[in-house]
This record gives sequence, C-alpha cells and structure tokens, in this order.
Amino acid sequence: MEAGGAAPESLQEESQACPALPPHLEASSLKRSSWGFLLTGVVGGTLVTLYAVVTPFVTPALRKICLPFVPATPKQVENVLKMLQCRSGSVVDIGSGDGRIVVAAAKAGFRAFGYELNPWLVWYARYQAWRAGVHGSTKFYISDLWKVTFSQYTNVVVFGVPQMMLQLEKKLELELKDDARVIACRFPFPHWTPECVTGEGIDAVWAYDASAFRGRERRP
Repeated sequence: MEAGGAAPESLQEESQACPALPPHLEASSLKRSSWGFLLTGVVGGTLVTLYAVVTPFVTPALRKICLPFVPATPKQVENVLKMLQCRSGSVVDIGSGDGRIVVAAAKAGFRAFGYELNPWLVWYARYQAWRAGVHGSTKFYISDLWKVTFSQYTNVVVFGVPQMMLQLEKKLELELKDDARVIACRFPFPHWTPECVTGEGIDAVWAYDASAFRGRERRP
C-alpha cells in the first residue's frame, strides 16, 4: 500500500496547486477585460441614444390619426410650389415633418409656418430653415393640428392619410376664410372638387379654393 500510492497529504497539496500566470500575462488579461467592459458600455449607450433619436421620427407624429413621418419628394415640393404660384399671404404646412415644404415656401417669398407634434422633427426643421437662410420668415410649432385654428392662414398645405381627410375637411370648412386655398398631397379630400390637379401617383397634388367648396356647401 505505501509503495503503490501517494500519501493523502501529498495528493491534497497537488490538487490545490495552481500554476501562477506571469505578471505581464495577468496585466494583459486585466486590460482586455477592462476594454471589454468599456466596449459594452459604448455599444449599449449608442443603441440607447439611437433609439431615443430615431423612435420619434418613425412613430406617428399625430396621435389622433396614425400619420407617420414620410418626407416629401422633390417632385412633391415642386408641385406644391406650382399650386402657390400667383398666390399671396401666408403658407402653413399641417404636419410639417422636417420642414422642407415650409423652407421651400419661404424661399419663394412667403411667410411660412409649420405645425408638427414631433419635437425632434420641429428642432430639425428649425435647423434646416436656419441653414437655408430663411429662419427669419419661418416659424415652427410643436402642436397637435386638431388643437390649432387655421383661420389666419391664406394657403394651407396638407400631407394626410385617407383616415383623416374627412375630419380635416370639416375642420377647414369651418375655419378658413373664403380667399384661402388648401393644397392636398398624396390623397385628395373626399367631398371637395379640386380647382386643379398636378402630378401623378404619390407626387399628385390637389388644389381647393375655399370659395368653391363653401359655395358647394351653401347650394340647396
């Protein structure tokens, strides 16, 4: 027995013995661990920041009706400006998004306003107006369109969805003056007859004069 096996004390010492890492390897391991924690923190912080910034851009800007932010195409902007030719007064964009319609109207000489519920888009629109040199003739408001009265505006631009057009039609009929013009993009109003239409598909734009749809309403 004594010749064929090691003493219990010797076995215990062998099982507890661990090879020690050289100092330079220990330092390298700790450094890699620190960098791993740092990288995890940076990636996590970046993802949180992106979520906070991007989410408001893709969530509906108008809570009452689901109206996600979809930027106007250059052709849509061009068609809106065509409908504003020979017009005067102010321009308001309902659900102004990133402000491109407001900025384009201001460049064309109008006093232009935008209403948008999404604060990130409003701040970005203000920056775009400043960058384009028209911040003095533009104004952007963080507001729900259903809580705003548009009677003071002469030209109203709307990028809507079918679910909101009937309700908005009724609202504008009550609020706008007879010399006002309403310009609808992407989708027409359900009951009004447009004075003119330009563009095709998603770039289609309809122009409605308040005097015309008010006259339709007053006829027996």
